[in-house]
Amino acid sequence: MSAAKLVHGYEVVIGFETHTQLSTESKIFSRASTAFGAEPNTQACAVDLALPGTLPVMNRAAVECAIQLGLALGSHIAPRSVFARKNYFYPDLPKGYQISQFEIPVVQGGAVSFFLDGEPKTVRLVRAHLEEDAGKSLHEDSSLGGGGQSGIDLNRAGTPLLEIVTEPDMRSSEEAVAYAKELHKIVTWIGMCDGNMQEGSFRCDANVSVRKPGAPLGTRREIKNLNSFKFMQQAIDYEVRWQIEQIEDGHAIQQATVLFNPDTGETRAMRTKEDAADYRYFPDPDLPPLVIAPEWVERVRSEMTELPRAMAERFVRDYGLPEYDAAALTQSKPMAAYFEETAKACGSPKLASNWIMGEVSRRMNTGEVAFEHLPVSSAQLAALISRIADGTISNNAAKQVFDALWAEGGNVDSIIEAKGLKQMNDSGELEKIIDEVLAANPKNVEEYKAGNAKALNGLVGPIMKASKGKANPAQVNALLLKKLG
Repeated sequence: MSAAKLVHGYEVVIGFETHTQLSTESKIFSRASTAFGAEPNTQACAVDLALPGTLPVMNRAAVECAIQLGLALGSHIAPRSVFARKNYFYPDLPKGYQISQFEIPVVQGGAVSFFLDGEPKTVRLVRAHLEEDAGKSLHEDSSLGGGGQSGIDLNRAGTPLLEIVTEPDMRSSEEAVAYAKELHKIVTWIGMCDGNMQEGSFRCDANVSVRKPGAPLGTRREIKNLNSFKFMQQAIDYEVRWQIEQIEDGHAIQQATVLFNPDTGETRAMRTKEDAADYRYFPDPDLPPLVIAPEWVERVRSEMTELPRAMAERFVRDYGLPEYDAAALTQSKPMAAYFEETAKACGSPKLASNWIMGEVSRRMNTGEVAFEHLPVSSAQLAALISRIADGTISNNAAKQVFDALWAEGGNVDSIIEAKGLKQMNDSGELEKIIDEVLAANPKNVEEYKAGNAKALNGLVGPIMKASKGKANPAQVNALLLKKLG
C-alpha cells in the first residue's frame, strides 16, 4: 500500500474497477460476433437477448483470457467458480439482469506493480470476474434538431468482459493513472484485450473518497467509464477537490455513481450508488459451475509470452541496461522487439536504448507513428549506431543520416558517402590542422599552459571549423592534450 499524500490535510483513497473487453471473435455465451462498428442491432442474437427457449454456453476462449490474466498478475485461479445473475433495470440491459460472477470469481487476489517517479508501487487486486456487457443507449440532442429521441443498440450485449477490481490502495490521481497504464500494458501485452479505450475495450471506474489521516475510510463516489488517461486524472482531481470542499462546508458525502464531463472538467451525480444487496444476486440456473483443471492452467502458462517485468529484468541482466531504460523499453511488445533486434545487430545496447528512447520516440510522438510502422527499420538503426560506435560519423552527423532514413529510407553507408559526413580519422591530416590552429592562437596556448583549462575550448572550436566538422572530437582532444602536454 502506498504512503499517504495529503491534499489540504486530507488523505485521498482510490480503488479501481476496470472492464476489459476480451479478444474473442464471439460473445461470452453465444456465437454472435464481437466485431466493432457494425450497424446497430445487427450483432445481437436470441441468446444475448435471453429469448424463451435459449440457453447460454460458456466461451472457452474467454476463460483462457481469464487464466492468462491470473498467471500474469500472480493471482489464484479458482479451480471452480460460479456465475450469478445481477438483477437491475436499465433500458440497454435486454434480459433485465447481467450474467456475472459474485461469490466465487475465477481470478482471486494478485497484484500490479509499477514505478512512479522512480519509486516502486504495488496495487493489490481483490478479484477479476467474467461477465457479459450490456448494450448502449443512443441519445439525440433536441437542441441540435435531433428531436430528443433515444435508441438502444444491443450489439455489445453479451460481449465478454473481465472486470478487474483493486483494493483501495492508491493515494493520488498520479498513482491511479500509473496503475491504469501498467494494467493496460499488461492486458494488451498478453493479448487478452486490444486496449482500445475509444472503442470501449478498456474502461475504468474510479472509487474515490477522502479522509483525515488515521480516520476510517470515507464515503466513496464512483466515477464511471473513464476512457482516457488524461480525463482519468482530471476527473479524480476534480472529485477530490469537490469532496474536500463539501466536507469543509459541513456537508456529508453521499455514496453515488458520477460521470465526468471533459468539456466542463466536472463530475456530476448520475444515480445513488447501489450495493451488492440491491442487485439481488443469485446463482444463474442455466450455467453450471466453471471448472478449470490444473492441466489447462499449465498449458496456458506454457504458451504465454514473456511478461514485461520479466523482460525488463532480462534487459538489465543480459544487456547491462539501467532499470529505467529497461522499464521504458518494455512499454509495449513492438518497442521491446525493436530494441532487442537493434541491440543484437549493432552490439551496443546502451546506444540503441538511447536512440530509441530519444530520437526515435521523439519522432514517433510528433508524427504519431506506431513502432509497427516505423520508416527506419531496426537493421537500419543498428547500422547507424555501428557507424557511431566505430567512429565513422559523429553524433551530429548521425542525426543527419537518421533524418534521411526517416524521410527517404536507403542505405546508411551510402547516405554517409553522399552527404560527405564521414569523420576525419586520419591522424596525420588532423595533426596538420591542429598545428596550424595552435600557431594561430598563441594566447590560448599560453593560458592553457598557465593552468586555465577552459582555454582548451578556444582551440577545439577553430579545429572543428577548419575540418568542416569532420574531425573526431575525441581524437581532437587526445591529440591536443598530447601536443600541449
